[in-house]
Amino acid sequence: MVTRTGTRRWREGAVVAAAFVICLLGGTVRVENTLTPPTAAAYLVAVVSCAVLPPRHRKPLAVLAVTTAAGLVAQPLGLVLSPPVIAPALVAAYACALGVPGERRAVGAVSLSAVVLAASVPLSGDLSWRDAGRMGTVAAAPLVAWLVGQAVRTRRAYLAAVEERARRAEESREREARRRVAEERVRIARELHDLVAHQITLANAQATVAAHFFDSRPEQTRASLRELVETTGHALDELRAAVGLLRQTGDTAAPDGPAPGLDRLPDLLQSFRRAGLEVSVREEGAARTVPPGVDLTAYRIVQEALTNVTKHAGGRTARVGLTWSSVRLTVSVADDGGTPAGPPALSDRPAGHGLIGMRERAAAVGGELTAGRRPDGGFLVSARLPLPPARATAHGFDTTDEEGRMPEASDAGRPGDETAGEVT
Repeated sequence: MVTRTGTRRWREGAVVAAAFVICLLGGTVRVENTLTPPTAAAYLVAVVSCAVLPPRHRKPLAVLAVTTAAGLVAQPLGLVLSPPVIAPALVAAYACALGVPGERRAVGAVSLSAVVLAASVPLSGDLSWRDAGRMGTVAAAPLVAWLVGQAVRTRRAYLAAVEERARRAEESREREARRRVAEERVRIARELHDLVAHQITLANAQATVAAHFFDSRPEQTRASLRELVETTGHALDELRAAVGLLRQTGDTAAPDGPAPGLDRLPDLLQSFRRAGLEVSVREEGAARTVPPGVDLTAYRIVQEALTNVTKHAGGRTARVGLTWSSVRLTVSVADDGGTPAGPPALSDRPAGHGLIGMRERAAAVGGELTAGRRPDGGFLVSARLPLPPARATAHGFDTTDEEGRMPEASDAGRPGDETAGEVT
């Protein structure tokens, strides 16, 4: 701050000194084109007109009026009115271009100053061709100074606009980077939630089965423990792959496997069957290749819904439905809500963010998800996921209805009932 203030003072001093020297030199010119030493009148005009220059940035119009008045008295004092004599007025005209708000106001003030100065030239006597030339130069000089100031002002405004655009672009990039980081964090958190909720729930269910049959059915207990070891092994592998996404660029990359999809649905259902949940599958319509995002979303919704049945539902039976149409895939998971015949259910678990995560997944691919209690008992989760337009193939045409609804989809509870089934 001190350095900037000192530089500004030196610059102001240099401008005032230069205007004083030029004005004083202009006072040495005589009508006969001869030069004489500066007179007292020349010093008076130079001192008066230059003394008011420092505040020109704050009051440019007032400074222009004073310097113009000083130029008007130059000829009555025996000086030749010329552009060097009115150098302070030119500096004031330049300041008007920079500091006066409104271009018309500044042009009007500078034009008035030029006209007044030019009109005072023939006051010394008869108008000669030399006087006409000086009138033209005296009138043009303030206007030229204003044009130079206007060009500088335009340049400064352009540079300021460029800097502002660069600043806004940088802020926009930072906001976009933060948004992308937040989206990635949510995505990884969702993947970890699905992984932990599924695998740990299965492991807990298998451990519960083993504890329930520990004394009465040792063989069933040993089978449940073997499945528990296998489930925890799979959980560790998937957890290691998910955490590998958080590695830095220079870290050793973990081997990435393909994202799960509907082709791995049989293995998923079998893992739930081993945990004691009876799962049946019903598929309608002609199955076809789906986009990777929809494929992963459908798999995760089935996984999360069955995990919720295992953890919270009182029944031990669930039905998975896949309905294919030309424009969408409808995925539904329903449980019977009955009384379990085997080990106690895990319904005492607190509610989590399962439905929220499933809705977010469905919305991310342009679909929608509904969930609620069924009138005849149990709970239903139904997701409608969009598909690209299908074409006729050698296997025939898709014959399902346009909406692709499951019969149970109409049983979904009203929006007010969804909170009753909000599960992990």
